[in-house]
Amino acid sequence: MTQTTARVKKGGKNFEILVDLDEAMKVRRGEGNLGVAVLTDEIFHNLKAGEKAAVIDLENFFGTSDMMAVAEKIIKDGEVVRTAESMKSEHNVKYKQVVDFLASNAVSPEGRPYTPDRIMKALGEARVNVKNKPVEAQVSEILDQLSKVLPIKIEMKKVKLTVPALHTGKAYGIVKEFMIEENWKDNGDLEVVVEMPAGLIFDFYDKINGATQGSVLSEEIK
Repeated sequence: MTQTTARVKKGGKNFEILVDLDEAMKVRRGEGNLGVAVLTDEIFHNLKAGEKAAVIDLENFFGTSDMMAVAEKIIKDGEVVRTAESMKSEHNVKYKQVVDFLASNAVSPEGRPYTPDRIMKALGEARVNVKNKPVEAQVSEILDQLSKVLPIKIEMKKVKLTVPALHTGKAYGIVKEFMIEENWKDNGDLEVVVEMPAGLIFDFYDKINGATQGSVLSEEIK
């Protein structure tokens, strides 16, 4: 268990609690157990100094003096302080995801695959900055940097999609990471052209069909 502080500032005052880092991050995502995440039974202005928040302050700034209700708002609306160890661990996981993706999908210009060790070495040589976001959302940027030290390519797929107006709200968040052309029709339908690594295409179809209840029209562009 890694203990850390969750805090939020309201009206110039700090409100802090002690939390379990992993469980608090799950609570922020709507997945965790609040009772497990919260490790104190009071709300503090200054946790380290033991300065407790007054009930009137809780009611004024959170609309309630219920400790767990306030704690949930602090975790979800404020900041859960990340430790250097947890950030390093998260970065290592994302870095491995990038290496695994490239080892599975990238090849040399002659079509030969690269080993994970070779890709990892090249990432270091190119000083690639792997970000804390989905691999598919940063793969183009990574390839641009990586190609400076390693001849590498990924087979790309280009697809034209027509999303019915009823489903554009949910679908837009899925297509925007890969969208290279966008055209809104007079009837509200969305017509887009997306381009992505071939290794992602089936997962993409699953997501877009789920968001549109299978009503999206697709056409692969050669």
